[in-house]
Amino acid sequence: MENQLPQKVLLNDLTDADRVAFYKKTYSHVAGGMLLFIMFEYLLLQSDTIVDFMLSMTDGYKWLIMLGGFMLVTNYAESTTMRTSDKNKQYLAYLVYILAQALIFVPLIYIAAFYMDAGAEILNQAAVVTLALFTGLTAVVFVTRKDFSFLRTGLTIGFFIAIGLIIAGTLFGFSLGLWFSVAMCLLAGGSILYQTSNLIHKYGVDDYIPASLGLFASLMLLFWYILQIFMSRD
Repeated sequence: MENQLPQKVLLNDLTDADRVAFYKKTYSHVAGGMLLFIMFEYLLLQSDTIVDFMLSMTDGYKWLIMLGGFMLVTNYAESTTMRTSDKNKQYLAYLVYILAQALIFVPLIYIAAFYMDAGAEILNQAAVVTLALFTGLTAVVFVTRKDFSFLRTGLTIGFFIAIGLIIAGTLFGFSLGLWFSVAMCLLAGGSILYQTSNLIHKYGVDDYIPASLGLFASLMLLFWYILQIFMSRD
């Protein structure tokens, strides 16, 4: 068949050198995604039209429409990278996902940068804390070699509860507050453990792009809520 995937060669069947090469590929793609995100974010913030439009979409049900569109893009990117072995299609899906992340971050970063007294400092602190936590959680998985796949059910339930609370908060006009952001940071941390564990135990040798996308998505979720926590202190 035209799009049939070849049989997956798991990392556990490879030599240590091959596994290290896979890890290097994956994390270089995560780093590349971060650089592209910064570039896209900078370019998007230069356009008053895009900034005004994205700020207008944070009002009520419009934000739910925006989140719905983002979830569709996420589903497209994840399914494309996992269901095809065509690297061009995988890279396109990853690129589209990074752009979608940059777009949805526009209101939050714009408010942090231009409305907060210590905007640049808040962004820098949030980025440093996010990277530190990401590195620490990644190290836990690589040092212990523990399989965190058992987190999948809890993460799925947690994300559905979070989506329900976001929808309720938007429709009924109440703020989810600081503790919701803290809970979402814990959920993002669990997602990083789960995705890193998959990197070691579940992915095949050619799955560095879907592995990168999963790690990048968890990293950006953590950054979103850490940034909100820092903004709530200002």
